[in-house]
Amino acid sequence: MTTTTTEAQIRELGERWADAERRGDVALLDELSVDEFAMVGPAGFILDKPQWLHRYRAGDLVTHSLEWDELAVRDFGDTALVIGRHTQRAAYRGNPADGSFRATHIAVRRDGRWRLAGIHMSPIAGPPPSTAAQTREDLS
Repeated sequence: MTTTTTEAQIRELGERWADAERRGDVALLDELSVDEFAMVGPAGFILDKPQWLHRYRAGDLVTHSLEWDELAVRDFGDTALVIGRHTQRAAYRGNPADGSFRATHIAVRRDGRWRLAGIHMSPIAGPPPSTAAQTREDLS
């Protein structure tokens, strides 16, 4: 299997995942992920697969929009690493959960198909105040 084919398959997995998140499709999210799936959320919390799916099953997480772009796919045979940007408008238990995150997806090939094994999200923020101040000083 070529990297190009793997990349196309991984991108398709990502599109299907994003669509399932937008629709709160628990059955599809379950199908797209391995039993050992784990997610590290933007505030550092860790969810196993049942906890991840429960947020949708219980109606706690509602995703209004989700874009998954700026993808860089790295193929390691039966494992692939995807670093991209995850931008969402969402609510968790009625509270806004909007944001833009740098996200790493880990996919594994099992029985000839790619499935999600993990997601790690970090908020995308501007430069730290000290960096911004230093940059202004450098320009003076």
